Amino acid sequence: MNWIRIAAVTALIGCPGAAVAKDAVSCGGAAMLGGAQLNCSHVEPKAPPQFCTFSWALHMASGDQKVVEGTFLLPPGASNVTVYQGSGFDSALSNPIVICRGNK
Repeated sequence: MNWIRIAAVTALIGCPGAAVAKDAVSCGGAAMLGGAQLNCSHVEPKAPPQFCTFSWALHMASGDQKVVEGTFLLPPGASNVTVYQGSGFDSALSNPIVICRGNK
């Protein structure tokens, strides 16, 4: 059975974020000092690999806004994996949203 996990990361403008997910994946992200980074870990040893998607609205140093999106597969035991890294951003406009489901 596939379960859907939703982790809304609390990435405040200019401050590191901490995930509120209580299931198989834990993520944290920050946008500051010209860059943005989102890291995730697989935290439930008995859970299958997790197929995840993310979306994050960021503010660019040029004054523009950009939504970055992507997907990744996180195997059991993966720790502090950088799933997104970009430059040209000075702050987050929204919390990153990470949605995962077990991949059997």
